[in-house]
Amino acid sequence: MKLMMLGVLCVSLLLLIYIILKKRLGMGWVTVFGAHLALAAVGLYVVNFTGLAAEAYIPLNPMTIGTVMVLGLPGVALLLGLKITLLG
Repeated sequence: MKLMMLGVLCVSLLLLIYIILKKRLGMGWVTVFGAHLALAAVGLYVVNFTGLAAEAYIPLNPMTIGTVMVLGLPGVALLLGLKITLLG
């Protein structure tokens, strides 16, 4: 089972490298991705440690950071609202 998962990982990595080289995307997308990642983490950090929402703590994990990366600052409000309404 582990060997099959490793094979799928290797094939997907090779296909990703092929797409990047074939489309000549360059390295600009890495800069944009890194900037969005850093800003998402900073946004969550600000909400957690400034006391803007004293009763809610949003953990810094890949799911929450990914949500904020895709949705921007409204994603922070979404996560905060979900935390307050669903989890109390």
